[in-house]
Amino acid sequence: MTAKVNIGRSLLQRLSQQLKGELHYDDVMRTLYATDASAYRELPLAVAFPRDEEDIKTLITFANQHNTSLIPRTAGTSLAGQVVGHGIVVDVSRTFTKILEVNKEEGWVRLQPGVIRDELNKHLKDFDLFFGPETSTANRAMIGGMVGNNSCGSNSVQYGSARDHLIEVRGFLSDGSEAVFKAVSAEEFEAKAQQENLEGKLYREVKEMLLPEEVRAEIAKEFPKPSIPRRNTGYAIDLLARMQPFNPEGKPFNFCELIAGSEGTLIFITEIKMHCDPTPPKYKGVLCAQFDSIDESLKANLISLKFNPTAVELMDKYILDCTKNSIEHRQNRFFLDGDPVAVLVTEIARDTVEEMRADAAALEAAYKEAGMGHYFKLVEGEDVKRVWNLRKAGLGLLSNVPGDPKAAPVIEDTAVDVEDLPAYIAEFNEILKKYDLFCVHYAHAGSGELHLRPVLDLKTQDGNKMFKVIADEIAKLVKKYRGSLSGEHGDGRLRGEFIEYMVGSKNFKLIEATKRSWDPDNIFNPNKIVDTPPMDESLRFMPGIETPEIKTTLDFSASQGIIRAAEFCNGAGACRKTEVTGGTMCPSYMATRNEKNTTRARANILREYLRAPYTINRFNHKEIYEVMDLCLSCKGCKSECPSNVDIAKLKAEFLQQYYKANGAPMRARMIAYFPRLTQMAMLTPGLFNWMVSNPLTGSIFKSIAGFAPERSIPKVHKHTFKSWLQKYTPKKASKGKVYIFCDEFTNYNDTPIGLKTITLLEKLGYEVEWQPHVESGRTFLSKGFVEEAKDLACQNVDMLKSYISEETPLIGIEPSTIMAFRDEYPDLVHPHQKEDAANLAKNALMIDEFIAREVKAGNITSDQFTEEEKLVKLHTHCQQKATGTQVTGKQMLGLPKNYKVQIIPSGCCGMAGSFGYEKEHYKVSMDVGELVLFPTIRKLNDDVIIAAAGTSCRHQIKDGTERDALHPVEILLNALK
Repeated sequence: MTAKVNIGRSLLQRLSQQLKGELHYDDVMRTLYATDASAYRELPLAVAFPRDEEDIKTLITFANQHNTSLIPRTAGTSLAGQVVGHGIVVDVSRTFTKILEVNKEEGWVRLQPGVIRDELNKHLKDFDLFFGPETSTANRAMIGGMVGNNSCGSNSVQYGSARDHLIEVRGFLSDGSEAVFKAVSAEEFEAKAQQENLEGKLYREVKEMLLPEEVRAEIAKEFPKPSIPRRNTGYAIDLLARMQPFNPEGKPFNFCELIAGSEGTLIFITEIKMHCDPTPPKYKGVLCAQFDSIDESLKANLISLKFNPTAVELMDKYILDCTKNSIEHRQNRFFLDGDPVAVLVTEIARDTVEEMRADAAALEAAYKEAGMGHYFKLVEGEDVKRVWNLRKAGLGLLSNVPGDPKAAPVIEDTAVDVEDLPAYIAEFNEILKKYDLFCVHYAHAGSGELHLRPVLDLKTQDGNKMFKVIADEIAKLVKKYRGSLSGEHGDGRLRGEFIEYMVGSKNFKLIEATKRSWDPDNIFNPNKIVDTPPMDESLRFMPGIETPEIKTTLDFSASQGIIRAAEFCNGAGACRKTEVTGGTMCPSYMATRNEKNTTRARANILREYLRAPYTINRFNHKEIYEVMDLCLSCKGCKSECPSNVDIAKLKAEFLQQYYKANGAPMRARMIAYFPRLTQMAMLTPGLFNWMVSNPLTGSIFKSIAGFAPERSIPKVHKHTFKSWLQKYTPKKASKGKVYIFCDEFTNYNDTPIGLKTITLLEKLGYEVEWQPHVESGRTFLSKGFVEEAKDLACQNVDMLKSYISEETPLIGIEPSTIMAFRDEYPDLVHPHQKEDAANLAKNALMIDEFIAREVKAGNITSDQFTEEEKLVKLHTHCQQKATGTQVTGKQMLGLPKNYKVQIIPSGCCGMAGSFGYEKEHYKVSMDVGELVLFPTIRKLNDDVIIAAAGTSCRHQIKDGTERDALHPVEILLNALK
């Protein structure tokens, strides 16, 4: 292994000037790229974002000249440490993202490595084509990474792995020369071998290596069984040995089979040509069968495989129990009956719904005939996605368990012949039992691979030792069954040291020779597959690591402290999905495509820096402030992150502590104290409105406040909602009593909406009362003034606890303020108030939630509304999305029989409270709006009603599209007969 030299900042600065793209070597970016989704952490030398192929050539030249290395990276979701290392991480996920060509007739696509798998299939749909391999990370995993790891996924029983689809690869070899690899005839092979360049050398040396019959016999004897479809053991020289010219009966020689699964250690890929299948059969159903033991489910798996399924996946009780605490995924448990030990999910896809149902019924009958299973449910239509979303969330959910012991990624990728799986798993569990360990079982039963994760505490000496012991034990067991230690996640750092044992010393020398042949100076992703350090070195959590107990204002006891709350993030990168895939998390990443703006980055920076040895204030790091800056506090991560990492909560606590050390900026104070400053503006509302709207005085005001000059400033109403409520006499009504929450935005700016809410509720038959309270504290929370927010929360709990119940709920008009009761108050109040806060949280409802509840109870009916036809496009507030309540807005607006309501799949609007007003955030704010929301609205006819409950959302829509959005209350009131 070549020793690496120290490279100073001056050399990196010179390299930066040579690149058209970006090169970062600051501590923040290096820290963010020190981890992936594995257990490893290594600080890289720098992070490069090449703009084009010329930049990649420049980087290769630099690596050769200065004896350093390049680590190719796309989404960074590797589970074996493939994209961590001490060299220059080369992230192609931002720029190498083009789909270059699709050939429908021949069934292939040519693309760059940064194309996301799910987005590829959206594009291929227009050509009636489909790229089959589907990882659980398919909404952010990129084709380059899938080729590098030879990824497959749930449907590999039907579609195989990336290797099975790889036709051609173009890229740069380690000397900087360009090469194209594809299938070659015997004559073409010989012609290639005559070339006097590195490419020619590769053909000559592979021929010399594999021509001896005894070498190929040794390979066939020691490599995993050919009957195992999921095999990533070292380099795939066993597959090359079966091709021509070594096997006259074999298929034409193609180095692509070696490149797939080589983890970026042989070639820097710039272009990929992949085989595509026809679009899958239209009708899919999943038969979900419940079992009383893992063993029974694995035997049933063999029955499932007889029915030509597209996927057979397992989930055990441990995984299913984790879903109970997930906001998003507990809604996806609908297909379960009780708490089964194991669920086997078999997907059947057919051309007609009748065929699909008949085969599903036949499968269920076969289970019953074999005496297996105790509950069966066939799921069809859109609900199929919900089942698969639950299964795909498994990895992230495993991280969402309080405390330091976690389901460790150490032996989670073993694959055996599917016929051997029941016996293998039985022995596997016996080994764990010997060490008083238990294991999580889930994933790809149909392919002979379960993701098996023992629960270990890697922060302890015993846990760290067991990490290695278990790996040793299971390697021996896998070898006994001639299985593959890696089925789909690759060898990387984690399994590299076991490859020699798995394939034998003679074959391992061939693997080493392959690396030396392709990359003699070890510049491409060193220390992966070969030359790997011990698998228990450079772990993210090492023995004796300190987890400081930090006093916080917000309550982090459920996660055992703020640091462990950040450690819930396992790096799986669900926050890297884009607006094409949909969802809310993470809006600033969607707009910038910068890893620095992901939920993962924010969790990483907190985990790193909160451990720094600050005796007075561990939060006093400008690096954390920098990475948190573009967090919009949308709360999308709280529900969409499988590990439920709540960055908005972490950010609020961080800002408060950071301000203690550095002081709070004037603008932050202005926004936090908005309700009180606006109260002063109400002394002369007309003057204030003139001042902020007049071009001259308005620009002065915005300049002083630090607001974007392009942004309009909300005007105040001529009187407050509160002053009206103080004079208001409730009307007795038959359907019960509700309390209105007079939030700070409705009070000063949107007073007419408050009045219309009272009118609507009265006309629907409800008595509306107002009980004095203070503001919600949302503005304080958004800017990190948590102690001030706590004071308000405690006051509101005391002022409202005697009045609010299930029978007399608190009704909110502005989502962000009523959601404070639901989300933050239970973590803000004093311990003796927690029970009252929890009761308030349960009964604090948005107006649409309340109306949807009353519709369900039969208290409100469509007969009370117009029969006029209208199309309503609804944009829901981020925090409604985060709490899973956006559907109630649709239900409320759909009360009029002929109102067609469609939710705009827009994620965050981009305004996010004050974020969009701030001059340095204005562009990102508008870029977020331009992802989906603005283009959708601009296409609408003038007679389409636009609905948005959030005051910030309505303001953003107006500024971005010049269209007026209405609060749902206004729309429903207008629709009353």
